[in-house]
Amino acid sequence: MIIKMTRSKCGVRSFTTIFRNIIIVQKTIQLGTKTIEYTLKISTRARGMRVTVSIGGEVSLTVPERLWGRLGEGFVEQMLQSRAGWVLAKIEHFRALLTQVDAGQVRVGKPQKKLSKKDERAKYLAHKEAARKLAHERVEYFNMFYKFSVGRISIKNTSSRWGSCSRKGNLNFNYKIAFLPTQHTDYIIVHELCHLGQFNHSKKFWSLVEKTIPDYLKIHNELKKHHMHFS
Repeated sequence: MIIKMTRSKCGVRSFTTIFRNIIIVQKTIQLGTKTIEYTLKISTRARGMRVTVSIGGEVSLTVPERLWGRLGEGFVEQMLQSRAGWVLAKIEHFRALLTQVDAGQVRVGKPQKKLSKKDERAKYLAHKEAARKLAHERVEYFNMFYKFSVGRISIKNTSSRWGSCSRKGNLNFNYKIAFLPTQHTDYIIVHELCHLGQFNHSKKFWSLVEKTIPDYLKIHNELKKHHMHFS
């Protein structure tokens, strides 16, 4: 891994991290009246450009390396400008959601006291539909690439598992995916989706995962810290 820092003519710093298959650049952009920090990911594995906003308000723009080389930074930032309304709305939506979560004394990403069964179920019911919508959207997005036959998608309240896949092609996800950074949620979605192609954890399985999540190993290790696993 290589980390570089550069400074633009405007004095804005940009940090670049270079991995084997992806270059990650921390940048800023003016969207309307707001200056937004975002992560630019130039990937040799990505098939198309995509913009994501995590529940923490982090904005990411992923660009295939071949497009970056051909179209350049100007075109890519125009694409982000064209999604300005959507990006700002998402940031505001998640800010409001986190305010509601904080009001319920549940802080995303912070150490939490163990909830009673009653409070845990209330939290699950409050966020189940948001997690279901998110799961359906991301499964549909990634399956445009994989084209697997997907069965039922269910949202569960489990204490030790992020997701699972049945031999009937049904996908199950923990409702807490709604509180994770986008890259973590996407990895969980892709992990279970790829079991529809390889019902195991063989090299072929991990090769499928890597096609859309090139930094899957880093994310997988980060999720281990939550003491939860995958089927």
